[in-house]
Amino acid sequence: MIHQYINNGYHIIMDVNSGCVHSVDPVMYDGVEMIAKEIPEMEKPQQLPEDLKNRVMAQLIPVYGEQEAKEALEEIQYLIDQEELLTPDQYHDYVVDFKKRKTVVKALCLHIAHDCNLACQYCFAEEGEYHGRRALMSFEVGKKALDFLIANSGNRRNLEVDFFGGEPLMNWNVVKQLVEYGRSKEKEFNKNFRFTMTTNGVLLNDEIMEFCNKEMSNVVMSLDGRKEVNDRMRPFRGGKGSYDLIVPKFQKFAKLRGDKDYYIRGTFTRYNLDFSKDVLEFADLGFESMSIEPVVAQPEEDYAIRQEDLPQIMEEYDNLAKEYIKRHKEGRGFNFFHFNIDLNQGPCVAKRLSGCGSGTEYLAVTPWGDLYPCHQFVGEEKFLLGNVDTGVTNTAVRDEFKLCNVYAKDKCRDCFARFYCSGGCAANSYNFHGSITDAYDIGCEMQKKRIECAIMIKAALAEE
Repeated sequence: MIHQYINNGYHIIMDVNSGCVHSVDPVMYDGVEMIAKEIPEMEKPQQLPEDLKNRVMAQLIPVYGEQEAKEALEEIQYLIDQEELLTPDQYHDYVVDFKKRKTVVKALCLHIAHDCNLACQYCFAEEGEYHGRRALMSFEVGKKALDFLIANSGNRRNLEVDFFGGEPLMNWNVVKQLVEYGRSKEKEFNKNFRFTMTTNGVLLNDEIMEFCNKEMSNVVMSLDGRKEVNDRMRPFRGGKGSYDLIVPKFQKFAKLRGDKDYYIRGTFTRYNLDFSKDVLEFADLGFESMSIEPVVAQPEEDYAIRQEDLPQIMEEYDNLAKEYIKRHKEGRGFNFFHFNIDLNQGPCVAKRLSGCGSGTEYLAVTPWGDLYPCHQFVGEEKFLLGNVDTGVTNTAVRDEFKLCNVYAKDKCRDCFARFYCSGGCAANSYNFHGSITDAYDIGCEMQKKRIECAIMIKAALAEE
């Protein structure tokens, strides 16, 4: 399967099945397009048929000349011989073993607080309530969750625990206790905990920053960009904006992180479709690592992204990509999450096919110890998997998630992005279509654009 596109003057050819990406000249670009229409992929490397080569040559020569056309066809044949072009699908048969795999849990999202001190308009967690009641996780429940993770992680040494909410800092003492407990178990069970936390920053202070910089492998700081954008969507319950309070704290926190990871993480809505300005606001405030995600909301919400917004959003990604390249070449680059892409090795086969591992490798834990496939399913009782006392008892739902892969989704099978996005978010699919094996269409379009921009950036920066 071949995907071709032109972005910022770069002619890109993606061989989807092998993962090979080629930045080429126009004559080769056109030649591959002609050949791929007749031979979308090959079972094994072979010589291009002479009649096909003659037809392609006849179309290329009037535009590019005989020598250019001849060299392009030779290069195409070389890439076919090297199994870097028109390659067969090597993963299709791999998925049949997914349901047979032993379930190994490697990550938990601990809902340490079903409560929040902000009233973000787009919050899927309903200001921390998650279709239920406000609650804080006790140390005993959190301890059982860590014990469950250790017991169900098999031989895997590195385990991930994300302190999530609501707002985790509203239950800070329990966060500290659980980190201490996890560390006390590492040597005994040959495990290494990678703790992370997502915070709105309201309660940040020097003691919390110091602890996080010692114990947290990554910290996600929530900010939506420009002051007017952030304060519209992320106010306190009384209506006052949060920007002026949290930005100085986040700036200090980011500097103190040193070589430890952090992200400034925002959400853009229909109110700020010019979101590239918000990303650049992050960079201008001194943040080096950032992400801004499109809001996911039902179309009746005023702030929801709609199909008619996509042309402007695509242009914004293009504009951001060009500025990203410019700043990197000027020596003042930044790290934008959605422009990170590994073209050399990338994730393992299982992750490329099944994504985040929700419902199997990754689970969410409520304050009272219930287990769900991920934080976005919390409160949806049909997806309740069990609890920290009994473990996973709803094996039918778990097995459904085991088979939630790119080959189980009709919209993914012929999509060039399938091995990069791994089929997208199961929760978004369910919320819009009532099935975890469908896909959130607007999200898919944006994801494909981000992937195209990320690959173009790789080509541009490779010229340095």
